[in-house]
Amino acid sequence: MSVLIIIPAYNEAKNLPHVLPRVRQVAPLADILVVDDHSSDRTAQVARRLGARVLSLPNNLGYGGAVQTGFRYAAQHGYDYGVMMDADGQHDPACIPNLLAPVQRGECDVVVGSRFTGEMTYEASWVRRVGMKFFAWIVRLITGRPVTDATSGFQAMTGEVMAFFAEENYPSDYPDADTLIMLHFAGFRVQETPVTMHERISGRSMHSSLKSVYYIAKMTLSIAIVYFRYRTHAGAHRRAVPSFS
Repeated sequence: MSVLIIIPAYNEAKNLPHVLPRVRQVAPLADILVVDDHSSDRTAQVARRLGARVLSLPNNLGYGGAVQTGFRYAAQHGYDYGVMMDADGQHDPACIPNLLAPVQRGECDVVVGSRFTGEMTYEASWVRRVGMKFFAWIVRLITGRPVTDATSGFQAMTGEVMAFFAEENYPSDYPDADTLIMLHFAGFRVQETPVTMHERISGRSMHSSLKSVYYIAKMTLSIAIVYFRYRTHAGAHRRAVPSFS
């Protein structure tokens, strides 16, 4: 069973030496793909030196664009499973086996790592905390299922889900709660599992300062678009399986 670990990276040359060896240690049989989102530092060179496969984008596509590039690579090469994680050290690689296990056992199609049922070793800003709780509530309201961490980008999924996201209108900058709603309307089974999340090792977070306010506004709009789009066109991608377990 082939596994691809997708790591979008923008100016993460300082963080990759801390992250990639730990990923390789806990997932020695998986392939590691770093999607370099047109970095201005040596992200691509560092990733290659550390043994990762690298896709360097000719333009900066944003976080979601880099992730979707990884999904398209996975779909083209027929990977059975994938793990999506950040390059900044926030997502603890030790949690990868627990993320993958339910998917590989066939219990669900996507596993979302929850810092709220697991461990969060840093203090998020109050704006970010409000956004996390608000979007978890929105996802619970729309799906009718328990969700604690709708903004987690630490996820494992099947090859079918990666192929789905490779073809869909995947969000270009902040794919979080809106993608969980897409999965719900498409009929994929999603569950959460506890993970540990840390503060990024170095550099600036994409949710820093006023970007958190922009994130909340943009995600709210994106959720509305996804909701009305799939409420009227859900049959195009619906599968005959329950959405959340």
